[in-house]
Amino acid sequence: MCVTAVESRPAGVVLTPSPGGHRPFGARVKAFVALTKPRIIELLLITTVPVMFLAEQGVPDLWLVLVTCLGGYLSAGGANALNMYIDRDIDALMDRTSQRPLVTGMVSPREGLVFGLTLAVVSTVWFGLLVNWLSAWLSLGALLFYVVVYTMLLKRRTTQNIVWGGIAGCMPVLIGWSAVTNSMSWAAVILFLVIFFWTPPHYWPLSMKVKEDYARVGVPMLPVLASNKVVARQIVLYSWVMVAVSLLLTPLGYTGWFYTAVALLTGGWWLWEAHGLLNRAKAEVTGAKLKEMRLFHWSITYVSLLFVAVAVDPFLR
Repeated sequence: MCVTAVESRPAGVVLTPSPGGHRPFGARVKAFVALTKPRIIELLLITTVPVMFLAEQGVPDLWLVLVTCLGGYLSAGGANALNMYIDRDIDALMDRTSQRPLVTGMVSPREGLVFGLTLAVVSTVWFGLLVNWLSAWLSLGALLFYVVVYTMLLKRRTTQNIVWGGIAGCMPVLIGWSAVTNSMSWAAVILFLVIFFWTPPHYWPLSMKVKEDYARVGVPMLPVLASNKVVARQIVLYSWVMVAVSLLLTPLGYTGWFYTAVALLTGGWWLWEAHGLLNRAKAEVTGAKLKEMRLFHWSITYVSLLFVAVAVDPFLR
């Protein structure tokens, strides 16, 4: 694919401040925080804490919840910082990422690399000493999977990048369960699979919206190489599997009526939105009328409501 710059600097060139360049302290602090992608981490924690309630079948130790969340933030933040370090060349060419700290020069590449590696080490030790070593290895495994497998190996090579790369985003479920029990269970595996099948239909609508960005830098997201109809069909397929998997917790005895009701209602609405997107794609609707972002925004609401139900259900059984 042809790569073209979207602004006046040469393609792939990342801005760096001059040796005497002014970088205010407050702006620098915000830049390092931005390297951790806080909004994405919020979503990861939404899936971590409720699983701890389910594992405890009640209220888990609040100190354990706190240290698990902080460790999760440090680990995911380190992974995100290293992701930005590796992707700084294409981030400079994409409208959606052109203001990231390593692109603007507010943080230098060396600083970003050191920052990410430091968070990776600190988070692993944090989990090992304050939670347990099973959670520590799961956390480190998630970080390495996201950085090495997804960012370095899959992202720029295959349309299946977000499918398999999404495994890293499923790991907080396992970490939350292991933090409480220091073991694994089928409940944790089922919720892991819910997030696994949720990730593609969550991210592909956004990719449909910004596919020109990905095409510009040669990243083969599925919407770049396939028609809207093909992408929408894949979204519907993954959506049906996701909803079916989410309903396995109850017959296996891990949840009761409340979780089941929420899973059915929210899953049913998800399928309505997914099929609506497919119908619009089949009708060759394009532009704003395709409304692909409706499913993207609903996907965040869906996973939030579903995991709140995971946390509440033990108190209603």
